[in-house]
Amino acid sequence: MRFISPKIDYAFKKIFGSQQSQAILISFLNAIVYDGENIIQSLTIVNPYNPDKTLSLKETDLDIKAILADGTLVAIEIQTSSMTAFNKRVAYNLAKTYANQLITAKHHIRFNPAITVTITDFILYQQSEKVINKFVFQEKEENFEVLDQELQLIFVELPKFKKTLSELTSLSDKWIYFLKEANSLDSIPKSLEEVSEIELALNLANQANMTVDELEVVDTRSMMLQDEKGRITYAEERGQLTEAIALIKRQLKKRFGEIPKETSSKVEDLSLVDLESLTEEIFDFTSLSDLVTWLAER
Repeated sequence: MRFISPKIDYAFKKIFGSQQSQAILISFLNAIVYDGENIIQSLTIVNPYNPDKTLSLKETDLDIKAILADGTLVAIEIQTSSMTAFNKRVAYNLAKTYANQLITAKHHIRFNPAITVTITDFILYQQSEKVINKFVFQEKEENFEVLDQELQLIFVELPKFKKTLSELTSLSDKWIYFLKEANSLDSIPKSLEEVSEIELALNLANQANMTVDELEVVDTRSMMLQDEKGRITYAEERGQLTEAIALIKRQLKKRFGEIPKETSSKVEDLSLVDLESLTEEIFDFTSLSDLVTWLAER
């Protein structure tokens, strides 16, 4: 067996947002939102996966919106790479999910709670080791809750999850493992098969059960997301490189005065690794000629 990665947003939508995915989504949300308790009994997927429509790869089609039996609105999306103003995007999604009820509700008293579940393939909160972090509105100093959990933000950070198959205990463990590792499996492990909804999800993720068009879109979307990650990594590295060059040039000017243009250009052409080495070597230089000699050896 070969499985597509649920981390690809198109595949995520197919697995969790298809017409036959209600049981899958119920199990997943009970695991992530309600700590494995069987709170959600039924739900309606508002924007179900439609191959003909979703093949267009419009990002707005790749999230999942559901209404729980008690009227609570839930929006779920997966992000493989960070982006500028990511927090504003998350805040907008929550506000939009809640405010869209204006279309059907004439009075705000009829509004139902809204929850957004955002799954990231990058780390958001360095200050927390938790894989799942949940936020509600609280008083700033005394931390008591307000709005009666009318609005909730839930984040799942996949890189923080380190458990192996043999270490999976909770329902949330198994779902997060599925999200992170499904495409590395060659069969359905017994510990995941024990959860019928995860077994069904793996069957939906099985490449053998997908059309040629769907596989082509998954492949295309995967390459697009990898390219996006690559651009972000490159931008971050370029930012670090620019900072390192500026730091070195300040140190050199302070030590030796104005640096000749030719020597300065050679410093600017150094790699980040060489720049880091130069920050240490500079303290052993007694004159500008030592720097010139060092640069000539690069």
